[in-house]
Amino acid sequence: SGAGSSAVPAAAAVLSGPGGPVSPQHHELTSLFECPVCFDYVLPPILQCQAGHLVCKQCRQKLSLCPTCRGSLTPSIRNLAMEKVASAVLFPCKYATTGCSLTLHHTEKPEHEDICEYRPYSCPCPGASCKWQGSLEAVMSHLMHAHKSITTLQGEDIVFLATDINLPGAVDWVMMQSCFGHHFMLVLEKQEKYEGHQQFFAIVLLIGTRKQAENFAYRLELNGNRRRLTWEATPRSIHDGVNAAIVNSDCLIFDTAIAHLFADNGNLGINVTISTCCP
Repeated sequence: SGAGSSAVPAAAAVLSGPGGPVSPQHHELTSLFECPVCFDYVLPPILQCQAGHLVCKQCRQKLSLCPTCRGSLTPSIRNLAMEKVASAVLFPCKYATTGCSLTLHHTEKPEHEDICEYRPYSCPCPGASCKWQGSLEAVMSHLMHAHKSITTLQGEDIVFLATDINLPGAVDWVMMQSCFGHHFMLVLEKQEKYEGHQQFFAIVLLIGTRKQAENFAYRLELNGNRRRLTWEATPRSIHDGVNAAIVNSDCLIFDTAIAHLFADNGNLGINVTISTCCP
């Protein structure tokens, strides 16, 4: 967002030119908001100890004494003057060290950081068991070493075979597809998004950025018994992950009755076709 946008007080526009380099004075101002414990920024609501020292909300919840003067942190004292200053300052994104150059009003900072292209990538495998995080370049090597059971098929047109789809409970099937110089992750998840109603969710993710994902399209097709069910969309980046797609119903969705129409002895074949889009 431009430094002079209406949501940001005029002082902010003076402190850093629109899109220009951050001045030393501005850097000095933001450094006043550094938390002495985690070195992230202390953002409104800003609480101080009785001597006037600041600590961020997250760290304050874990502390009983001020980390600067060892004085008591209770009762809570709000520093309204520093909150006003914070509203007139643009703060760097917390991923500035990995390449993000944006400076933001404190109200916009958390939302941007959730989707910042420079935040670390999490392991794209569904389920929360793998806590790995790292750079985009390291994702494939992580998958090949830590998730060796995932099969990779070459080509833009393949069949993703999910076996034993009648297994009870939440289950997921994962496969990789390699084409056009990129790797795609195919995911089929069976879960109860609504209690008592089991559904299947199928999606394709690109091991790449959102911008790269926009260059591709994918088609999922169930075929059999003179029936056909097709879904076409743009792959999601693994930065967004599978859950965001399921929550927004932005994927191929079908229930167990439909799965049985297309399954053969409890195995379900999904035709997957990846294509490139014109820039």
